[in-house]
Amino acid sequence: MNLPHSAPQTTAGATPAVPIRVFILDDHELVRRGLRELLEGEGFDVVADTGLAAEATVLIPQLRPDVAILDARLPDGTGIEVCRDVRSVDPALQCLILTSYDDEQALRGAVLAGAAGYVLKEIRSTDLLGKIRRAADGESLFDPAVKAGIIAGLADPQDVRLASLTAQERKVLDLIGEGLTNREIGQTMFLAEKTVKNYVSSMLAKLDFQRRTQAAVYVAKRGDEHQR
Repeated sequence: MNLPHSAPQTTAGATPAVPIRVFILDDHELVRRGLRELLEGEGFDVVADTGLAAEATVLIPQLRPDVAILDARLPDGTGIEVCRDVRSVDPALQCLILTSYDDEQALRGAVLAGAAGYVLKEIRSTDLLGKIRRAADGESLFDPAVKAGIIAGLADPQDVRLASLTAQERKVLDLIGEGLTNREIGQTMFLAEKTVKNYVSSMLAKLDFQRRTQAAVYVAKRGDEHQR
């Protein structure tokens, strides 16, 4: 991890009255160094950088940057998981997922994690600076139609993801929708609580959810759809 080692360098007319504070998470040191030099050269304040998801998850809520730039794929996790975790602590935190891969599943995960945007590393530096400023202002960088489609897809009654669930996983999903705890599900299905936890984890992964509350909302929305 690197903390600020010098005052931000500025260029004429480019420094705002209050510098935008940025945290950088990327497992490649050269990428982190390049981003730091770019941002500090434009008057941003890089509060810290690291290559580890676990470290970022702890530091970001403590440092409270205006924007956290998070690499999507890391040795010990993903930037999407970090985004979800830090925003569960402080929903005001703005996160940009920076990735080399144009991955539809990761894009969906970024939206559901509450990220401000999903940016490919091939982006031009001037465009990246603009997106960081917009994210710092609380603006969503996702196309509204794409974001709405992803959220609406949670309630799609024809969702093909359901076909990937086993009969037991589908039953667990329905019982979560009824508000049952793992222990109550185990009693209902005559299963050990540990077995239920395994079914829940597998079901969430197949549906691309991070939390059981998303599964509960999903079941509720599907029920409303069927009643229309």
